[in-house]
Amino acid sequence: MTDRPSVLLSVAASIDGYIDDNTDQRLLLSNDEDFDRVDEVRAGVDAILVGANTIRRDNPRLLVRSAERREQRQAAGLTESPIKVTISASGNLDPSASFFSTGDVDKIVYVPSSASAKATQTLGEIATVVDSGPTVDLAFVLDDLGRRGIKRLMVEGGGTMHTQFLSAGLADEIHLVVAPFLIGDSTAPRFISDAKFPQNSSHRMNLAEVKQIGDVVLLRYLPRGAASV
Repeated sequence: MTDRPSVLLSVAASIDGYIDDNTDQRLLLSNDEDFDRVDEVRAGVDAILVGANTIRRDNPRLLVRSAERREQRQAAGLTESPIKVTISASGNLDPSASFFSTGDVDKIVYVPSSASAKATQTLGEIATVVDSGPTVDLAFVLDDLGRRGIKRLMVEGGGTMHTQFLSAGLADEIHLVVAPFLIGDSTAPRFISDAKFPQNSSHRMNLAEVKQIGDVVLLRYLPRGAASV
């Protein structure tokens, strides 16, 4: 059996747990030093996953920014940036989005059978569209990525993806950066939404590291209480 990739959830949130506000402006929760840390983590993984709503809302490029790190990846026989992965229930994604239009790397889109034809028609020339069956099951996604040689997967959002990976017990590591301010808007996007989680008061996560980075703090948790991945 092909090994599944290890899964790292990367998120920055306000003290009250929000990952964005409801304005049209991009909310910067972190700082330059931490953005560089995230870039270093990106350079060390094989693939980066975001949900379809994150593509629509934030239009992320998901590329390694540092020229030195890109060169190091190429010297190791890798692409400049990791493979990009997304999950969409509807298959309704804009092919001109930065996710698809930037970076000379493979893009993989997982959709249910009901959206497969639409996604293939729209995205088939610029991405690999994978029919995941009646629903997009995360275990299927990880098994498929493992067969494609992905050993380390970084999940960068949004809240739906973080919630699903954690509630399914499929996250190996969390990098949670806490910003020094509050959002205070219950309608804004949160790090986690309602679900039944295996990580609860009876099964506490292992806090592996606490690090101050300027005015933010990085909390590195191991949800399964395992050794660092």
